[in-house]
Amino acid sequence: MASIFTRIIKGEIPSYKIAENEHCIAFLDVNPNTKGHTLCVPRKEVDKITDLDNETYMELMAFSRKVALAVEKAMDCKRVGIAVIGLEVPHVHVHLIPISKMADMTFQQKVNLEKEEFESIAQQIRSQL
Repeated sequence: MASIFTRIIKGEIPSYKIAENEHCIAFLDVNPNTKGHTLCVPRKEVDKITDLDNETYMELMAFSRKVALAVEKAMDCKRVGIAVIGLEVPHVHVHLIPISKMADMTFQQKVNLEKEEFESIAQQIRSQL
């Protein structure tokens, strides 16, 4: 069965897309730690980051860096925290989380946003790419 991220990539599930290329896609996390929490996902569905081939791994990391720079410019934060955890969805994904304190990276606190806020944030980040 396709992961939720594969279904987003195929357009079966809507998302707040930030960027994409032939190898990767970035979209806002709909259960964000902070405003601007973005996920970078390879189009190839692989469960663990250590199982990616070298080319896909390097493409994902370069793509994630580019998106992280845009997130950092667009969001009010001290920096963008980067995490690869992968327990919640069996499809490699890089979390880009605008942070101002360590607690922003704990996945214990979440922010609730309306559709309009997600759309506005996505546009702010896209404008920095």
